[in-house]
Amino acid sequence: MLTTTAVRRYVTPLREGGSLPGLVEAEDLGTYVCKFRGAGQGARVLVAEVIVAGIATRLGLRTPRLAVLDLDPEIARFEADEEVQDLLNASAGPNLGIDFLPGAFGFDGDPGATAGTPDVGATVLWLDAFCANVDRSWRNPNLLRWHGEVWVIDHGAALYFHHAWSGGVGSPDRFAAQEWRIDDHVFADRVEALPRIDAEARGRLDRAVFEEVLAEVPDAWLEPVPGAEDPAALRAAYVAFLLARLDSTAWLPGVAA
Repeated sequence: MLTTTAVRRYVTPLREGGSLPGLVEAEDLGTYVCKFRGAGQGARVLVAEVIVAGIATRLGLRTPRLAVLDLDPEIARFEADEEVQDLLNASAGPNLGIDFLPGAFGFDGDPGATAGTPDVGATVLWLDAFCANVDRSWRNPNLLRWHGEVWVIDHGAALYFHHAWSGGVGSPDRFAAQEWRIDDHVFADRVEALPRIDAEARGRLDRAVFEEVLAEVPDAWLEPVPGAEDPAALRAAYVAFLLARLDSTAWLPGVAA
C-alpha cells in the first residue's frame, strides 16, 4: 500500500487541465502535487495514475513517488478562491499525492535528456500503447527532466475503459483488441524499436505484477459497479483487463497481430 500522510497546508492551485490539481504540504514534511478525488473526473483517474505509474516503474521508467494524502476539509476555510473551496470540500479523505520534483522542467526533446537510458523513449511509447494513454503529445508531453533523467507523469487519461463501467465491467477482450493511435505521440519516431521493447516488457509483466500494482490502490477509490461490487472484485477486473491486453499484440503499432 502507498504511504499515507495528512495534508497540512494547501499552497497553490496548478491550473493545468480540467482537474485543478494543487501543490500541498503534508505532515511528513513532503511537498506534493495533489490530485483530488472530488475533481470532475472522479476517483478513477487516481486509480489510473497508480496503476500506470506502478507498471512504468516495473518497466524501468522513472516516476515520482506516490502517496495517499488524507485531506481534512477544514483546510478549505482558509482559501479565498471559491472554486478551490468547493474542490477541497468535495475531496475529504484520501487523495493522491505525487512527489513534487523541485527544479524539474518540461521535456523539450533534447536527446541528452535520455543519456544512459537510450530506450526510454521507446519504453514510454510501449507503456502508453499498452495502457491506452491518449495524453502524451508534443503539445502536452507529460514528461519532466530532472537531474538529467526523464520522468513520466500524469497518467489519468490512460485505462479509459473503466469510465464505461457504470453499466458493468464488460469484457476484457474488447480492450485487448482496442487499437491505439501513435500519430501524435511525443516518441512516435521510436516505433521501430517497439518489437524489441515489446519482448522485454512482456518478460517483466504478469498476473503477479498486476496484482501487486492493484494492491497499492486504496479501497476508497475503487467505486463499486454492477458485477464488481467490492474492492477485491474491482481489483480482479483490472487485472483481467491488463492480462487480456498483455496477451494481445493487436494494439501495438508496428507489431503484427
